[in-house]
Amino acid sequence: MEKGEVRGAERTTPSIKRNFAASLSGELSIAEFLKAVNYLALAVHWRIGYAHHLPNGFRISIRTHVERMDKFRIIGGKKLKGGVAISGAKNSALPCLAAALLTPETVTLRNVPYVRDLITMRRLLEDLGCTVLVPELRTHQINAGTVEDYEAPYELVKTMRASVLALGPLLGRFGQARVSLPGGCAIGQRPIDLHLMALEKMGAKIELRGGVVEASASRLRGADIEFETVTVTGTENVMMAAALADGVTRISNAACEPEIVDLAELLTKMGAKVEGACTPMITVTGVSRLGGADHTIIPDRIETGTFIVAAAITGGELEITNCAPGHLQAVIEKLREVGVEIEQTDQDKLRVAGNGQARAPYKAADVATAVYPGFPTDMQAQYMALMTQAEGDSVITETIFENRFMHAAELMRLGAQMRINSHSVDVHGPSPLTGAQLIASDLRASASLVLAGLAAEGETLIDRVYHIDRGYEKIEEKLRAVGAEIERVKG
Repeated sequence: MEKGEVRGAERTTPSIKRNFAASLSGELSIAEFLKAVNYLALAVHWRIGYAHHLPNGFRISIRTHVERMDKFRIIGGKKLKGGVAISGAKNSALPCLAAALLTPETVTLRNVPYVRDLITMRRLLEDLGCTVLVPELRTHQINAGTVEDYEAPYELVKTMRASVLALGPLLGRFGQARVSLPGGCAIGQRPIDLHLMALEKMGAKIELRGGVVEASASRLRGADIEFETVTVTGTENVMMAAALADGVTRISNAACEPEIVDLAELLTKMGAKVEGACTPMITVTGVSRLGGADHTIIPDRIETGTFIVAAAITGGELEITNCAPGHLQAVIEKLREVGVEIEQTDQDKLRVAGNGQARAPYKAADVATAVYPGFPTDMQAQYMALMTQAEGDSVITETIFENRFMHAAELMRLGAQMRINSHSVDVHGPSPLTGAQLIASDLRASASLVLAGLAAEGETLIDRVYHIDRGYEKIEEKLRAVGAEIERVKG
């Protein structure tokens, strides 16, 4: 392809106007040109802008401008009835995609959810030089045999903190990495200090310059790592780095989430030696080289829990398939305690029946978030929405993050009776909810507002639903298929 430039393109669709400019310079093959066109399509679809480098001096820069953001419009009061299939776990697919950096051979991942965070991670891998093929919508084939860059730029990391998961694999395989300090949901600081201290113990030289972590090591060596507090991404980063390190790495106070086990299973298929992945003590014996693998991502336990609450809060009945009930026992037990009927009908199926009413006689019950296998912080907001419809008083305590009650104020706009404290929220129910205009603040807060909107009388408009797009695959379509009156309003 010869040098060229395209500017000032405009696309107009009902209720949305997207203006973008794309400048193309350099020379490249037809295959690389098609990749560039793919980037352009993703940028327009997700309304994002970025710059991307390709071989032979080619650079594509895309700027998009969107006058408004999408909203959800919900008419509440409809009982949900039917079947819902659960997608793959976003929080498992992200580290598994990053793990593909550990080998020059192809890693095939199946059941990858089509959510915004995964598209961002795919872009990151391609920016680093990986080839990512998607022969089917939920199948990714990643080959990191031609990685030529070792930096996760701020443009990507600022929207998704899981981009920091590139740090361990890059350092482990190539001995160098540059990763901008992460962003993501506005639910607390979630610093990566624990990641960096662990990697330093493994022999890495860590420097922080201008908001960028610069890490280098001739070769990492095994070490005894003890995390002060449980960190899921920290555990994952160290596991991946240790897979190619010299010697044995022992991780104490490791996270035990199902997503950790899923990553360990992938690493084992690639040739890594990982033991104890379902315990607080994980041992990784380094090997000299890892190979390709074919792996299926586990179901999303948080999406499963969200749809259980959706059935309960609307007084409906759902059959939830393609799920893993064993991964959310704390949630199931708590919801059964308050009166939700949950029956496991098969290894990967649940039948959930509400009480036939949108409010009471669910009985209020306190809950405190905890590390796995305790009640997950990612289900706190959804549980709070349900408690607005339960009889009595409940106290919901957050122990994981320090800033995760922003959805409470929005629930109060619907009519919920609550008192927000520093680390807990007192909920009095049942409260009749009335539709209102709401603003989502983070991924799980978005889900709680959707649930409350389903139970509210009248119309609820939820702004900034790009948050929910980060972790739920077409949630409005899944809800509409089981009777919810919900639509995406392009804006």
